[in-house]
Amino acid sequence: MANSFTQLDSYLATAESVTEGHPDKLCDQISDAVLDAMLEKDPFAHVACEVSAAMGMVIVLGEVTCDCYVEIPDIVRQVIRDAGYTKPEYGFDCRTCGVLVSLKQQSGDIAAGVGESLEIRTGEATDETLDRTGAGDQGMMVGFACRETPEFMPLPITLAHKLCQRLAEVRKGGTLPYLRPDGKSQVTVEYSHGLPKRVVSLVLGAQHDPGVDRKVIEHDLKEHVVERVIPLDLLDSETKVYVNSAGQFVIGGPVSDTGFTGRKIIVDTYGTICPHGGGCFSGKDPTKVDRSGAYMARYAAKNVVAADLADYLQLQIAYTIGKARPLSLSIETLGTGRISDEAILDIIEKRFDFRPEAIIRSLDLRRPIYRQTAAYGHFGRRDLDLPWEKTDKAELLRADAGI
Repeated sequence: MANSFTQLDSYLATAESVTEGHPDKLCDQISDAVLDAMLEKDPFAHVACEVSAAMGMVIVLGEVTCDCYVEIPDIVRQVIRDAGYTKPEYGFDCRTCGVLVSLKQQSGDIAAGVGESLEIRTGEATDETLDRTGAGDQGMMVGFACRETPEFMPLPITLAHKLCQRLAEVRKGGTLPYLRPDGKSQVTVEYSHGLPKRVVSLVLGAQHDPGVDRKVIEHDLKEHVVERVIPLDLLDSETKVYVNSAGQFVIGGPVSDTGFTGRKIIVDTYGTICPHGGGCFSGKDPTKVDRSGAYMARYAAKNVVAADLADYLQLQIAYTIGKARPLSLSIETLGTGRISDEAILDIIEKRFDFRPEAIIRSLDLRRPIYRQTAAYGHFGRRDLDLPWEKTDKAELLRADAGI
């Protein structure tokens, strides 16, 4: 398995992204906005907030335990307004949509396991503080980093995010005023022996006002989006660019598709380059290891690659509900390590603590920083100051490795 990708003469990898006006991403942003509002007032709030959006309606669901009150309908409408749904002719707008809230208290059984871990209950704890918090659920998390981009991210997902961010920029800035909030991108990259070689195809779906000629849209998006994002050395005469390939895209957002929190988990992470653990991130407080465990795994993986211990690192963690310490920790470097995988894993276990309370304290996660991650990816965000994106341990890891 170790060199399965790097030995291939050619293989393809694809990733997609969506704009903040996409119905699923709209729901992710609302979930995280609710979470942020609660953490701002109660940093120890336990939140599991999920959202669904359809024509004329937003439903906020979940389990919450907190010592505060937040005006959820106001939060919902503000997110919808910020995404660009401000006009009745869109069929869905921030002023007229209905908001239904159904939140209940977190299960007492779950709360007990999170508040007092298995290690505390069985007397196996070695640190009363860091062993106190049990994992909020069972699950698997994956962290990843590579040297393909300055962001230490796979190239396909990096380009897909930048295309969607650019779609939003030209809409909000008035460069292409006929664009509407919904949009998608998809990028397929050809690799040779593990290195990006060329962009095979680009797909852009951009919601627009009625009556705009498709040829105009295609020309404008190529000029103002594609050519501003994709490096010229990755494009050639055989690169295929598809713009609104189904025809017109006037009806979009929650009018055309029902949105749900957590349906764009591959968009949130690394594309198809590596597995996803399974759980979504948005709407979950940091005791939920679906979120905090994945963030810590990225932090460790990025620091290992930044330290030049490997060019490619995939880190997998597994937890069970109520237990502080992970059940397993494993890595894959695809043969790119400067030292053995066993030595890299030993260094990771020495320098990174994957107990939930240790993660929360190390990354300072009990604060309202989450809504900003809910569109355009949780990782590789050079436009945001995210603690799991720092490479502040790289020099320490290099010293441990003796390189």
